This record gives sequence, C-alpha cells and structure tokens, in this order.
Amino acid sequence: MNLGSPDSTGVKDVKNYLTEFLMDERVIDSPYLFRSILVKGIITPFRAPKSAEAYQSIWTDEGSPLVSITKQLRIALEKEINEPVEVSMRYGSPSMKTAYDSLLAKHPAIQEVVLVPLYPHYAMSSYETAVAHAKTVHSKGNYRFRITVVKPFYNDPNYIAALAESMKPYLENSKNHLLFSYHSIPERHIHKSDMTGHHCLQSPGCCETPSAAHRYCYRHQCLMTTKLVTEYLGIPKYQYSVSFQSKLGRSEWLKPSTTLRMTQMPQEGIKNLSVVCPSFVSDCLETLEEIAIREKENFLAAGGESFTFIPCMNVQPGWVKAVAQLVGNGNGN
Repeated sequence: MNLGSPDSTGVKDVKNYLTEFLMDERVIDSPYLFRSILVKGIITPFRAPKSAEAYQSIWTDEGSPLVSITKQLRIALEKEINEPVEVSMRYGSPSMKTAYDSLLAKHPAIQEVVLVPLYPHYAMSSYETAVAHAKTVHSKGNYRFRITVVKPFYNDPNYIAALAESMKPYLENSKNHLLFSYHSIPERHIHKSDMTGHHCLQSPGCCETPSAAHRYCYRHQCLMTTKLVTEYLGIPKYQYSVSFQSKLGRSEWLKPSTTLRMTQMPQEGIKNLSVVCPSFVSDCLETLEEIAIREKENFLAAGGESFTFIPCMNVQPGWVKAVAQLVGNGNGN
C-alpha cells in the first residue's frame, strides 16, 4: 500500500486527488467544517494548477512514477515470495477494495492478507491513516480473511541494508556532504502521537533519550534510520545532516527545513551535496520534482557547485528481498 497519485496531470484530476488527500482527518487534523472550507475553498483551487504542472514534469508513458514503480514492485515481490500480491493506494486508484476483491477473485479461500504500508516511519498522516483505511474497508466489506499489518520498519536490518546498498553507487569516491531529507509533518502530530504525553519535543535530546513514546515518534524514527544507515556506510557525523521537506501551511513543522538548508549550506562552505529521501521507498513527486529539480536549482543558485540526487530503492533486488523478509518474518500486528 502506497500513498497514491492523480489519475492524470489534468487540473481536474489533480484537484480531485488533492481534495481526497487533504480532507483526510489524519493529514489536516482540524474539525470537518473548517477543514472542508480550507481544503475545498482555499488550498485545492490555488494549488491544483501548480501541482498539475509539477506532475507534468515527472509523468511517464506509464503514468505516475509512484504508481508504476509500486506495480513493478508487486511483480518482483510476487516472484520472490511465490504468493499473490496486489497493490493499493491510500488515495486514488487502485483502491483498497479493488485489491481485496482481486485477491479474493483469484483465491476465494484466502485466510490472511498481509498489509505492507510502504512507509518506513510511523506518522499519523502516512502509516496510521493507511492502516486505519485498510481496516475500515475490510470491516465494511465483511471480508472473512484476517489482516496482518507489517509494522514500521525504520530500524529493520534488512531495510537498513537495502537502503544503504542502494545509496552506495552515489557515494563511492565522493566527498559530498550527504543530506537526509525526510518528509516533514506538523509538530502537533508529534505531540498527538506521544503516548506518554510529556516526552516528544520537550528537550533538545528527546529523540536520543529512551522512551515508550518512540514507538510512534516519527522524528525519533527518522533519526534512527539516519544513524543506522550512516553506521552501516561508515559515514562520519561531520559529513551528513538531516532536514525535513514538503511543509504545507503556516503552523510549526519539523525543522530544519530542506528548502532553507539549500540556501544556507553553500554559505557554510558546503558546495557539493548528495541528497537521499528515506521517507519514500518509491520515487514520486516529492523526490523527482521537489528535490531533484526544484531544490537542486535552489542549491546551485545559492552558490552550490554540484548536486547529486540519490533515487529511492524502487524495485532494486535488495529492497524486494527486504520486503519479502518483512512479510515472511511475521513482522505484523
């Protein structure tokens, strides 16, 4: 299960997609009436045309990169585990119901469906909403099979190895500074997910201080992925940093901002930069257009000399095997 994309780059399809996405109460966690006015009356009418242009810059003959890559992953995974695999998107198509019905049509006696949300880190607006949606569709459809959900795999050794190995070709013989750019989320989401009610974002070192809150703390999990990958690759601390991208709205989101860092780093002497986006396992608008095009332009315009975009794992063999191991290990709830 992945995030999803518009059906086309047409403004109408992009508007429909944005409306479905932003009306999700776990994405914009405001009362329904306010959210409806904000999304339908302000955000989508102005954002849809710009987003349509952005999608046009990355669209392929197969359509949305995210959807086509996820479908390629399905084919590769099916060969790896020798079990039926279907694809669902949280927003847009193919839908969760389509995936369930397709599995049943092929295997009427199926007893268990293993759901793999393609989000390494836990967040209300990604992993949580995907799982909640899948369970709601399952309940409403009165399906007899049970659902097992693969947990966030931000620190899973197989995921870490697959991510690190996918990065290696772009780092060999390179003295570039390495930036881990994660998708940002509102700070209030971090507070809402804090099961202790008093740990997250309460001190500069909260993510390094052991706490039960880390089970649902997106920031902690991002920093842990960074730590494990850099240890795997033997990258010293002075040669990498972390930032957060794709902010929406005026509220406080996780910092530092990727966009801001693009203009700051050249002034700090960082002229050669490599960027990886571990929040995403499949290349999409946020990686191909936001990072590889717009942020590259920002960095070079600010005085940077070279910019290397490191693609997502997509359908690399190591990642396919890691997904198979996640499924086979029963890493679910």
